[in-house]
Amino acid sequence: MIHVRRHTPVPALLVTCVSTLLMLVTGDIYTLINYVGFVNYLWYGVTVAGLLLLRWREPRLPRPIKVHVAFPAAYLLFWGALLVFSVLSEPLVCGVGLAVMATGAPVYLLCLGRGPRRPPGIQRAVARVTRFGQRLLLVVYPGGVAEDGPAPSPLKPPSPPLRGSPDPPDPPRPLLSPAPSLKPRPFHWPHP
Repeated sequence: MIHVRRHTPVPALLVTCVSTLLMLVTGDIYTLINYVGFVNYLWYGVTVAGLLLLRWREPRLPRPIKVHVAFPAAYLLFWGALLVFSVLSEPLVCGVGLAVMATGAPVYLLCLGRGPRRPPGIQRAVARVTRFGQRLLLVVYPGGVAEDGPAPSPLKPPSPPLRGSPDPPDPPRPLLSPAPSLKPRPFHWPHP
């Protein structure tokens, strides 16, 4: 979700901030970095493999930046070697990292996963938490449409400022306006 005026991902930034502060509170930050590092590198490789898969399955999709297939393939070779080396040298750390990652799966499946087939009580609870978060942080889904349903009800616009206030507010915008275009533009090398 993004902020209605600034178009920034406020909830994601707050979750990242809180999790970073929790990491700093732990006594041994290096162990935590090892646990998280393995999982991060695992997902980096999955992302690059997804790029290769899309190049193979959807060769005609527009791509603003094209690289030769050899670069991601070479990256995956080195990535696989480093991943195997990590598992062989630190199996416990890698196992704990995977276990921590796996704890998110039940939460995802229960709260977000199955869409309209979720239990009604969980659907209502997730909807209440989502509306509360939207009102508290002034955020909406990009484009104003919820991912698994109709658009959320619009928030009330802010009240006008008091007389004599030093700074006039930004002009009001529609609260369910789409986010600024994030469509990538094609890159062209400058000609000498």
